[in-house]
Amino acid sequence: MRSTVSFNTGWVFEDGSAVTLPHTAVELPFSYFDERAYQREFTYTKRFTADPAWGDDEVSILFEGAMANARVSLNGEEIAAHKDGYTPFEARLTGRLQPGENELTMVIDGSENPEIPPFGGRIDYLTYAGIYRDVWLRRTAPISIGSVKIETPNALEAKKTVTARVTLANPQHRALAGQLTATIKDASGNPIATATQPSAAEVSFRFEGLEGIQLWDISAPTLYTLTLSLGDSDVLDTTFGFRTAEFTPEGFLLNGKPLKLRGLNRHQSFPYVGYALGRAAQERDAEILKHQLHVNIVRTSHYPQSTWFLDHCDRLGLLVFEEIPGWQHIGGVGWKAEAVENVRRMITRDWNHPSIVIWGVRINESMDDHDFYVETNRVAHELDTTRQTGGVRYITDSELLEDVYTMNDFILGNEELGGNRPRTALRPISETTGLEKPVPYMITEFGGHMYPTKSYDQEQRQAEHVRRHLEVLNAAYGNPGIAGAIGWCAFDYNTHKDFGSGDRICHHGVMDMFREPKFAAYAYASQCEPEEEIILQPVTFWARGERNIGGVLPLMILTNCDEVELRYGDHVVKRAGPDRDNFPHLPHAPVVFQRSDFSAEELGLWGMEWHDATITGFIGGRAVKVVNHVADPVATTLEVVPDATAIGATDAVRVMVRALDQAGHKLPFFPEPVSIQVSGAGKRLGPETVPLRAGSTGFWVQATGTGRINVTVSSDRLGTKLVSLAAS
Repeated sequence: MRSTVSFNTGWVFEDGSAVTLPHTAVELPFSYFDERAYQREFTYTKRFTADPAWGDDEVSILFEGAMANARVSLNGEEIAAHKDGYTPFEARLTGRLQPGENELTMVIDGSENPEIPPFGGRIDYLTYAGIYRDVWLRRTAPISIGSVKIETPNALEAKKTVTARVTLANPQHRALAGQLTATIKDASGNPIATATQPSAAEVSFRFEGLEGIQLWDISAPTLYTLTLSLGDSDVLDTTFGFRTAEFTPEGFLLNGKPLKLRGLNRHQSFPYVGYALGRAAQERDAEILKHQLHVNIVRTSHYPQSTWFLDHCDRLGLLVFEEIPGWQHIGGVGWKAEAVENVRRMITRDWNHPSIVIWGVRINESMDDHDFYVETNRVAHELDTTRQTGGVRYITDSELLEDVYTMNDFILGNEELGGNRPRTALRPISETTGLEKPVPYMITEFGGHMYPTKSYDQEQRQAEHVRRHLEVLNAAYGNPGIAGAIGWCAFDYNTHKDFGSGDRICHHGVMDMFREPKFAAYAYASQCEPEEEIILQPVTFWARGERNIGGVLPLMILTNCDEVELRYGDHVVKRAGPDRDNFPHLPHAPVVFQRSDFSAEELGLWGMEWHDATITGFIGGRAVKVVNHVADPVATTLEVVPDATAIGATDAVRVMVRALDQAGHKLPFFPEPVSIQVSGAGKRLGPETVPLRAGSTGFWVQATGTGRINVTVSSDRLGTKLVSLAAS
């Protein structure tokens, strides 16, 4: 019977330290570091005992991701090699194990090999080094279930069909015998349909006339399971969903219904440890995107990301645009062959995820290359006829070989360079494609480097940051030919010296690297319906002297309320509705209080007393949410909040630290440091003493076993807070 167990513990790094995977070879500072620190070879070893019960079974080690140019040896003999750092690979142990103790060695190289994607040019992100995803020990019978591709060809019909193409793994070339049984189960595990076929190298199943099936949708992501049983020797479960997804010249259709895509790009990196955070962090990012930012699609820029992340997108109902590794540069013949192979690896790993609606088969922002991209598209369509392909470019008049013209449109902000074009949110579709006929079209990046904004930037800059995101979203909603817009980007990220603010950070996110929201995060969140969450976020720190000239006007309130009331002190009350003049197409336009709404005396003149404010949101005439701002903020509370208090024995959990005023708001310019201590069955990732940036900081606690983890955060001014976690 199949057994897949974690192989993450018991590794020894080259410096002799014991490490648990995922692991980063070099823990980096938050900023201002030399990224060449990880650009060399590193060695990991693990000793383990071969179980005599394994006998003639197939035993292998499955590596989910190692960066990069991995070479695996068993007892001194190389048994596997894998150049790519983003896709899984297997090291077969069968026939190579010696009785008793064995030693597995992996050598990885973080030196940015120019012969493989994404390397060879300059790339605007870091790739780090290490065995940064999970490793598994897998044992199966000599003949086992290999791959399975599930399709639902008529998902919108009352009586539905499921097809499954199954390959058997038979590396020992034994005679096939027995039967393969396929059973479809609902979310509760109840069987819906069963079929049996004789064993063969490739077996196809077709289930027809299935009734009472629920569609997979962003609001109700119903999942089903296909259980494959190969006699008594092997069982494999694969989840899938019934849904259709189609990009058309008139927009995007999910299950035959129009859906405007509103999303953000995601890098899978984190402070200090780079890529090396496991299941909890990957799932938490999906939850932040779905439930805090309220987007409906994420692009995995610019590489295949963790299966933990994708599995959770399936469960949450978050659509995914997944793409191959790369950034602008196209290499030589061998490089291109590796990129084509990456298309194959990506699709065969992830083709059963209902959340994935499009494959990215072009190197991000690369120039046209006819033969290369004919081949990437051919391979994608050969492997998966159920999804369309896209190719992300930033050049206009680009050759369209994919099914969807996916465009990074950075026109907003170009007016600062001069010229005759006024401020423009998005270019006309025909201008970017150069085509006379309409084609499926989606915006895959905007914003980002055109207006980098730090979480501690001046309020006026942050307000402009918000406005730019809103203007592009508004333009996308207003054009039925645009399937949607995916902003750059969800989270700030570390990068090479050639990009960012010189501190090795691209401050391009609507959240910072700790996933703490900037004001622009609420440009997205406020587009959700109030039934999901009531959003009422004033774009202000509420201080008279923070903005140029002074005051807080114009004051934008990001909200999905019908009306907003602003009360200043005890005597000025103003009400306003959504700004439909400037944002006519958004589901929920912001409320904007203008200077013209007030007399000079109503909000006071420079030198007059500054008062508290109360901002109230109304829906249907009823007050539903209130935000209070104080005129005299004082550092009052040290808030320490973990994402969860119970974690797995090898997992990591984020802990956020915030300095709050007496009204519960973060103090945006409170820079004083905090000290972080972790004891018990866990350790701190990152330094002990860190400053607060924009009134907050974060860190991750890594469990080192089972038991209680004690976290202590201390501030000279705000005292000490204790948090207790349980690892099991």
